[in-house]
Order: sequence, then structure tokens, then C-alpha cells
Amino acid sequence: MNRRDLLVGAGATALGLGLGRCPLLRAAEGDAPKRRVLYLTKSAGFEHSAVKRTGEQPSYSEKVLVDIGPKNGFEITCTKDGSVFTADNLAKYDAYVFYTSGMLTEKGTDRNPPMPAEGKGALLDAIKNGKGFIGIHSATDSFHTSPKPEDRNKNFGDKVDPYIAMIGGEFISHGPQQKAKLTCADPKFPGCEALKDGVEWMEEWYAHKDFATDLHVILVQETQGMKGAVYQRPPFPATWAHMYGKGRVLYTSLGHREDIWDNPAVQKLLLGALSWATGNVNADVTPNIATAAPKCLELAPPEPPKPKK
Repeated sequence: MNRRDLLVGAGATALGLGLGRCPLLRAAEGDAPKRRVLYLTKSAGFEHSAVKRTGEQPSYSEKVLVDIGPKNGFEITCTKDGSVFTADNLAKYDAYVFYTSGMLTEKGTDRNPPMPAEGKGALLDAIKNGKGFIGIHSATDSFHTSPKPEDRNKNFGDKVDPYIAMIGGEFISHGPQQKAKLTCADPKFPGCEALKDGVEWMEEWYAHKDFATDLHVILVQETQGMKGAVYQRPPFPATWAHMYGKGRVLYTSLGHREDIWDNPAVQKLLLGALSWATGNVNADVTPNIATAAPKCLELAPPEPPKPKK
């Protein structure tokens, strides 16, 4: 482990958030072994404040996972170093959490070491063979199918990048931060009890495309009344789960703002995601995208080019 890595064992705390032991895990207590989780926050593209470190201090999101994870049986290793993505090292972990951006095989914005050439394939193989994966916020802004700006507002179907196929959708863009509604398509998913009636929060809401056809939608982004051209479309998935081979994959668009990380309902969602992705609890992830967000592949019209000055 190098200086870019932070390992937190069962006794450590950071923010003192007081969430304690989450009731949703009690069914697995006594039987579930401690699960090892690798949290990658490498920013080859835009670096969000929630993952930005100050000197040797952990980022805000790392502090949150460091606080709630070990209390619930998860040993969290935080890193910005893409070079750790080798088959041998990935085998040490039960699940991987990504809050990333850009082409992770390049140094990019934060100048931290990139994934080796074989790192992306090693990651996908590990998940396909049974490891868990959780993507947070800008994780869908990594490994875009096409680097061309004119392709950003276009669905590629079965021609998407393999990473996008794994995570289940691709980031297009976002409008201004605003209050918007999420409805809950599956309140029975682990950690979602507090979300069952839907929520209305201030957040930076991501718009997505190229949703996998087998998604089990958990939260739906309601678009009516939202400000911004990218949201002028039917409702679309905002949090979902699906299987990738033998691996359990979950993604949530939440996580831009620090107050979202502080929200107990979001922390319970993350704990539920960790519990399900690592196999501590089971959940029904039968595909429901056709009924939960039936018109989600209808994208907003592309914005007209700005006139040249």
C-alpha cells in the first residue's frame, strides 16, 4: 500500500456520522465474513470536490465510507492509484467502488498513475467471475463509447464500450444543480426503505443514455419541470442494479454534493449496495426497465450550436 492508499479496518472512524450498525445487515450477522472493498477515486477527467483530497487528508466521500463501512463489516481501501488494477491485486477484494471520471488508462486531471493497459480487462473479468461493483455519480463518465462530442447525445445500443455495458449506462451531461424528484421503483431493495415514497433533493443530476436492457431500476429520475435542455425527455433510471456474468453491479447517480453524502438515506442506500454487491444479502433484480422507465432511451434534442462571435 502506498501513500495514495488509505486502509480502514473495523475499528476506525472518521466523521462520526453516527449511523452505527445498519439494521438491514442484521439478517447476515454472524454468518457474513468481513468483506474487503476497494474504493477508486481516480479523476482522469473532472475531479469532483467529494473525491478531492487536501494533501494527505482523505476526501469527503472517503471519510464517509471510512466511517460507515467498517461499522458494518466492510474493510475499505481507498485509492487514486490506477496501477493497482492488476488481476492479482483485484483478487484480494470482494467488491470495487468507483467514483471516477475520464479515461482511467491515462494520468489525466489528477495526475495519479493510470490503470495498466490490461487493467480494464482485469476489472471486467473479475466482475464477470463474481466480484461486486458499485458505481457512484461520475463512474458513468469513464470509458466513453465515443470521444467525439457529437456522439455524446446518441445511443450506441449493443456497440457500447464494454465498461459501459458492465455499469449499465453512459453519462451524457448535466444541467444546473436544482431540486428534483426521484421516485422509487423498488423499495424492497436493501437499504431503500427510507426512499420508498420518493425524495426531492438538491443535487447535480446526471442524464444518461444507452441503458442496458436487463436493468433492475431502483430509483427513477423524474424530469417534469427540470431546468436544462438535457432533461427535456421522459423519466430515466437514476439508480439501478443488474448482473454482469456472475457479478453484482449497482450504480447511483447521486453523490455530487457533500450534503448528499451526509444524508442518512443515501448512506443506507450505499450500505445496501455494498451488502448486496458482496453477497451478504440477496435481492430480486429481475429486469424492470421496460415498466419503470419505458421511454428512457428517448433523449433530449441536441442543443443548437452557439453562434460564433
